[in-house]
Formats: sequence, structure tokens, C-alpha cells
Amino acid sequence: MKKFGVYSAIWAIVLGIFNLIVFLTPNEAGDMYKFGGAFWVGYIAITVAFVAQLVCAFFALREKSQTKLFYNIPLIKISYTGLVIMLIAGTLCMAIPNLPNWIGIIACALVLLFNAIALIKASAAARVVAGIDEKVAVETSFIKELTAEAELLTSTAAEELRSTAKKVYEAIRYSDPVSASTQMDADIQRQFAAFRDAVTAADAELATALSQTLLELLDRRNQICKLSK
Repeated sequence: MKKFGVYSAIWAIVLGIFNLIVFLTPNEAGDMYKFGGAFWVGYIAITVAFVAQLVCAFFALREKSQTKLFYNIPLIKISYTGLVIMLIAGTLCMAIPNLPNWIGIIACALVLLFNAIALIKASAAARVVAGIDEKVAVETSFIKELTAEAELLTSTAAEELRSTAKKVYEAIRYSDPVSASTQMDADIQRQFAAFRDAVTAADAELATALSQTLLELLDRRNQICKLSK
């Protein structure tokens, strides 16, 4: 939350400057009553936009994952753009002498509405993309974990079994990362466990036979993955 702390400090300074300008600037517009017309409509709308922008920044910057933070950048950009537009619309409401309240309400409400719609869409898009990433991470975890195990086995295998272990490792490493069949993955996991035990026991004959079966299972898995896409 350190990033949000810095951001909120800057936000508070900007909001403070805005209020100083609004309330301390002398009224030099002749017969215009500074706080008349749609002044308060514009002021309240701008304040709401400031608060909404801070809320969006909070939800975006609280993410610890750099990837999710990247997905939430549009949320900050859109809220910032909406704040700038609201500053323009609200300032006009405050500055135009005797502007009817209803005009100010409609103008500011439209800006808030379009900004809210854009923020909802950006938030939904970020959630969808993050959900896809999580799904892909789950679907590729099997091959990633198996690759790590196979690499470790290659480095610890006896000299006469190292080439066999490396062949299995390369086959796993270059396999389709996305799982298409839970049953197939389970079969490969069992076969690899048997192969690992044979390599650990330095049983060259058994390890060679199991490696052939394992390679065939991996090839079949790749074919199933290819057909499922």
C-alpha cells in the first residue's frame, strides 16, 4: 500500500489547491455573485470526481502482482481523464454567471455517467484478463512442475542414464504447456514417477523401457492438445 500512500498524499495536495483557488480567489466578475447559479453543482460534481478517482487508484494500486497492476492502469487513466473533463465542466458551472442549476446538474451528471460506464468496462476487462491468466496458470502448472522434476532428475542421474533422463526432460520441456486431459496427465505423472524411481535405483534396463512408454504418452498428449485447439 506504499504506492497508494504516496498517491493519496499527492491527491490531497491537489484537492487542497483546488479548494484554495475556488474559495480564496476574489470575485472580480462585476455583478456576478460568486456562489450563485450552478456554482455548488459544479463544486460538488468536481469533488465527487476527485473522490471517485482516489477510489479507483486505491483498487488499482493495492494489487501486489505487477501483472494485475498493469491490467488496472486503464482504470487509473480513465478516472484521471474523467476528473479532467469534470474539472472543465464543473468550472464552467461555477464561472458562468447565474447559470441555471438544472443545466449544471444535467451537464455534470452526463460527465459522471459516461465516466462511470467507462470505469465499469475497464474494471470488467481487467477482471476478465486476470481470470484468463489464472486459468492458464492452472492449466500449465502440470508441465511446469514436471519439467522442473525432470531437470532435477537429469542432474542427479547416473552417467549411463543421463542421456535417457535428458531425452525425457527435453520431451517434457517442449510438450504443449496447456493440459487437455486430466486422465492423460495422471497417467504421465505415474509413468514419470516409475521412471524416476528406476533412474534413482540405477536400473538402466527398466529406466530405458519406462522412458519409451513415457515418451509415447507425451507424444499422445501433444496430439490430443493439438486436436483440442
